[in-house]
Formats: sequence, C-alpha cells, structure tokens
Amino acid sequence: MKLTKLFSAVLFVFALGNLNATAQNQPMPQQQKIEVSDSELTEFAQVFQQIRMVNQEAQKEMIAVVEAEDFELQRFNEIHQAKMNPQKEIETTDNEDKKYELVVAELQTIQPKYQEKIETVIANSDLSMERYQQVAMALRSDASLQKRLQEKMQG
Repeated sequence: MKLTKLFSAVLFVFALGNLNATAQNQPMPQQQKIEVSDSELTEFAQVFQQIRMVNQEAQKEMIAVVEAEDFELQRFNEIHQAKMNPQKEIETTDNEDKKYELVVAELQTIQPKYQEKIETVIANSDLSMERYQQVAMALRSDASLQKRLQEKMQG
C-alpha cells in the first residue's frame, strides 16, 4: 500500500498529463466560485469514481512496467521526482539512468490508452470535458462544494 502511494505522483503525471496539458493551453480563468447543481455534482461524482478506477488500472500497469525492469519502485520515484524538479539533485548510476529511460519510454507509450479511457468516461457522461475541468478546479478551493461532493460520494 505504501508503494502505491509513492507511485501516485508518477501516476498523476502520466495518466492525467494530457488533460493538464490541454488545460494549460487554454487561458486560465480566474478562480471564481461557480454554481454546480445537485444533478451536475452527482454526475461529476460518478465520473470521478469511474476515472479513479481507470487510474487504479493504470497504476497497476505502471507498477508492473517499473518492476519488469527490475527497478525498485521507491528508487524509481526518487529519481523521477528529482528529474521533475530542477532544484533537486540525485546521484544515479549509469544502470539506473538506463532503466529509468526505458521505464519512462514504456510509460509514455501506455499513457495514451489511459488518457483515452478517461476522455471516454467523460464523453459518455452528461458533462463536457470543459465543464468537468471547471468543476474539478472549483473543488480545489471551494470547501462547501467539496463537502457537497463528499456527501454525494458517501450517499
């Protein structure tokens, strides 16, 4: 379970990378409070749960890729976090560098499959991609909306 948590940062980077890239290519709206109806929030909760299941599937496959290269998951995460943060330095061996590059290349080839699954989940819902992203962004800063979502997901 602890290894799964360590891998979640990598999962987020790869499994949701294109969603974030799409959002970054659009002008960032001001963080304003948006109105979300109960039915819309119920739909968001259902989509969110389905995406979470896709992410779990992706995470299992990504862990398998790392382990197939005989790479310790925690070490892979340490190296990956250092590569993602230019201010963080890490000592690696040539063998680790080669393994890391192989794993990243493999993860990048499987990532579109999961990206497509996520987009399909959203497309099959009553929410547009844009609206899903708006609600997701609003949830980051709106405590009352977070509470409403939590209630929907528990009930």
